[in-house]
Parts: sequence; structure tokens; C-alpha cells
Amino acid sequence: MKSKTSFREKMLRPAEPRIVGEDAGTRRFGVGRMLIPTPRLVEAVVRTVPEGRLITLSELRRRLASENGADFACPLTTGIFLRIVAEAVEETLNENPAAATAPWWRTVRDDGTLIDKFPGAMALQAERLRREGQRVEPKGKSSWKVVFPEGISGL
Repeated sequence: MKSKTSFREKMLRPAEPRIVGEDAGTRRFGVGRMLIPTPRLVEAVVRTVPEGRLITLSELRRRLASENGADFACPLTTGIFLRIVAEAVEETLNENPAAATAPWWRTVRDDGTLIDKFPGAMALQAERLRREGQRVEPKGKSSWKVVFPEGISGL
């Protein structure tokens, strides 16, 4: 079932980031003060990743936490908001292919694996990364991974 609310509308919803203290609900993600980000905060970090470079999910969460005075960022909400950013970008590009957008495709899992929850289920991410000069190869039967030359992380 498709949502009646567009992803761009979800991006524009007014929201403030929250920092929550350690309790039984947050302890499983880490120890300390946890940031609950917003889609706009996630988008702001993704926009800083230059062409030819990548950011891992852990680095994205680390930057979010650091920039907002927290010890760590919630992995669950960060992932959800990252997907909202990606989908909103695709909605924008469908209407205006020349629009300046957040390069969501430069975000990969910590081991370089592409993210299957993104638009196009990894195929679109792989295509865009290849277009920017990244080497992407199959990893197993249903996954893709960025491959780096020996000694270069690319992250």
C-alpha cells in the first residue's frame, strides 16, 4: 500500500532533533546520550559527501551525534530518515533532473555493501556509483559491494 504523503512532504515536516538519556530503551544501541535526528539533519550530512567519496552508515551516525552534542545517533531512526532523504531526492529528480540534491547513493554499509532499502533496490545506487568512478561488484547472490583498490578505503 502506497502512502498518500510524498517523501518530500515527509522531509518538510517540522521536527526538532532530540537527545535522550540512557535508559532501558536506548541502552541496546549504545551507552550515553542518543540523538534522535530529523530527515533534514541526515540530508545535511549526506550533502557534504563529495563526488568520488563515500560515507558509511557508522560515519553518518558519528557525524550526526558529534554535530549535535550527543554520544551516538539512533541507528534505527537514522536509517529510516536516510531512506526518506533518498526517496525525496528521487521524487525531485523525476520532476527536475538538473536539481541539486543530496547524493544518497554515496552512503554504504560499513563493509561497503550497497543498501537494499534505497530506491531501485541497489541497482540504481550501483549505477550512480559506477558513473562517479566507483567499482561495484556482486557480493553473493543478491547483494552488491563497492570494491576499493589495495590500500585505499575510499571512505
